[in-house]
Amino acid sequence: MADTLEARVRDVQDRIASGARAVGRQASEITTIVVTKFHPAELVRDLYSLGIRHVGENRHQEAVAKHGELAELDLTWHFIGQLQSNKARAVADYARVIHSVDRPSLVEALAKQERVVDIFLEINLTDVPGRGGVLPADLESLCELALESPVLNLRGVMAVAPVDEEPSRAFDRVLNYAARVRALAPQAQDLSIGMSGDFEAAIAAGATHLRIGTAITGKRPAGT
Repeated sequence: MADTLEARVRDVQDRIASGARAVGRQASEITTIVVTKFHPAELVRDLYSLGIRHVGENRHQEAVAKHGELAELDLTWHFIGQLQSNKARAVADYARVIHSVDRPSLVEALAKQERVVDIFLEINLTDVPGRGGVLPADLESLCELALESPVLNLRGVMAVAPVDEEPSRAFDRVLNYAARVRALAPQAQDLSIGMSGDFEAAIAAGATHLRIGTAITGKRPAGT
């Protein structure tokens, strides 16, 4: 298969469909977010022409510039990177979904804006406190705080499988944490897990949202 953007999109879509069939699921249950960090707005435009409607960004400055350049496209923008509380309201102006909510100060900042925004609680699956994500011990308190706000629509949990752990084992842990959240918020059924290297394992674990970068976008542009 030629290594073109279209070929990579089709290949990933075929793998998602195959992975879903293998566990008795439908590919239509799964939202594929193409992570376009470091790539130009023109690549997002090309993705749109191939049927992609969900894009993810990690950095506010880059994301807001692309959103402005592509405002005429009917895209759903997902913010998936670590988010500073002082930029929360600015991000909520263009991102319909924020996957990296991980601390009370960020919940409180997002709750001050007026538009309803979908959020995921990011869970830290490592033993490193400084990594992004709420520590499991603090998960319920963060969930309860998010539920207090009428403008925050809690969709579920998000996590990144550690590089030194079998993805399926990491995702099993996520399922346990997700159950704890659902005990407080039964509507929070979504799972934002799975990236380019482990999305098939994530599908088997029940992922509803995949965050796929290089498997579709290819290598980062030179100099990034």
